[in-house]
Amino acid sequence: MFFPRNSVLFACALVLITAAALAFRLYRLDQRPMHTDEAVHTAKAGELLETGRYIYDPHEYHGPTIYYAALPFLWAGGARTLADANEWMFRIVPAIFGVGLILLFAGLSGGIGRSEALAAAALAAVSPAMVFYSRYYIQEIPFVFFGAGLIVSGWRYALSRRLAWALCAGVCAGLMAATKETCILAWAAMGGGLAAVALFERPKAALAREWLAGLSWRPIAWAALAAFIVAETIISGFWTNPRGALDLLVTHFHYLNRTAEIRIHDQPWHYYLKMLAYTKYGPGPWWSEGLILGLAAAGGVMAWRRPRDSSPEARLRRFLTAYTVLLAAVYSAIPYKTPWCMLGFLHGMIALAGIGTLGLVRAMPHVALKIAVAVALALSLCQLGAQMHRACFTYDADPRNPYVYGHTSRNLLRLVERCEDIARVAPEGRHLLIKVLTLDSWPLPWYLRAFDRVGYWPGPVDDPDAAIVITSVENQEMVENRLKDQYLPELYGLRPEVLIVAYIRQDLWNAFMKEKMSGP
Repeated sequence: MFFPRNSVLFACALVLITAAALAFRLYRLDQRPMHTDEAVHTAKAGELLETGRYIYDPHEYHGPTIYYAALPFLWAGGARTLADANEWMFRIVPAIFGVGLILLFAGLSGGIGRSEALAAAALAAVSPAMVFYSRYYIQEIPFVFFGAGLIVSGWRYALSRRLAWALCAGVCAGLMAATKETCILAWAAMGGGLAAVALFERPKAALAREWLAGLSWRPIAWAALAAFIVAETIISGFWTNPRGALDLLVTHFHYLNRTAEIRIHDQPWHYYLKMLAYTKYGPGPWWSEGLILGLAAAGGVMAWRRPRDSSPEARLRRFLTAYTVLLAAVYSAIPYKTPWCMLGFLHGMIALAGIGTLGLVRAMPHVALKIAVAVALALSLCQLGAQMHRACFTYDADPRNPYVYGHTSRNLLRLVERCEDIARVAPEGRHLLIKVLTLDSWPLPWYLRAFDRVGYWPGPVDDPDAAIVITSVENQEMVENRLKDQYLPELYGLRPEVLIVAYIRQDLWNAFMKEKMSGP
């Protein structure tokens, strides 16, 4: 055996993998510029921090679980307002959930095998997509964690019929609903997976009846009630906004309309599979999680190749295969696509890849071949880790990285530095007036959070004058015609192909240049 069966060795191996995964997710966590979506979520979390209230918007932003999850880290860091916070206090939330995903493979070890669970954990620890988005303050990684928790709890309930596991499954389902409206897609895929397993065993009527005989509607009802209470409690801001409880019930209709109306994110059906299989943009490096795809395909085939095996373990493997295929098919069929939406079925693929890894090793007829295959897989894992490092630390904001999607340009950080430079020489300090005259302003509210006199308008205003005026290049001529004072313009990149102009009042620019020329 290439992986330990002993419980102590299994636990030690899992701890080592988890420690490595934690290091990958926490190292230089603040290096990458804030994405627009991250900045929006920090603003929502900051509002919760400062006011203690949360109001759910059924049209936008998804659920508040990541806002509440950030509060302990904000409090521990001494933050009382958004201006006191930093990137670490927010991004540590998905990082911890990302590590939790790895630990959850232990919960499936009784069904897929301990060695298989360790192989899946190792793949998840270095998967470029999994690590990259575990460092991203958006809902996706916590959402996938809750979905994995639902599967693990459901599996444990199926084995033990204990009410505690049914309640745990309900809590996870409720947390999914309170995190992201796409929970209905994951639930549908889970239901389809169960149906596929049942239909596969239909000719074996006795086995099917045996499978269903132990089911009781009472634990299922308790699980549904737990899901409802958890979801409604969180969405309503712990019942400070009862309207949110009603909004949660109708929000799915809004999101269906939104995906139909917003075409900017439309992609072909093969977008996710192509990204995982092979991607290369221009002169940049190539990217591929083909190792996971190939091993997952092998694991899926192995899960269904013994039709006479109706053990709980075989059923779990078949369920994981059907669930993963269905979820991937649903997301591929929806025109609206963003890279992080694939994480749900990628997690399923990783579980299947763990099965495929050990299946390939065991299929080798001789020890020498087993060792050769194991070494080849280990080297492939290292190559996947090298891609992960490249994605998270070298090309973390580079559009040649397939996981970078409409990301903030590092050039924007120069504008933030310039605002600090001007505040240093201005009589008002950070109280100087800044006017942002463009609809496309995010993530500037995050980066200008330390300035308390910043105003945002969707476009030019009649009186645009301020210490610093920021606008889009499209509005540049109109703003310049309305400025009364003398200004020095500077051009900055907000995102790829999105430029903004900063106008610095001449007297402040002169003071800044005088300070610069005088030296330290």
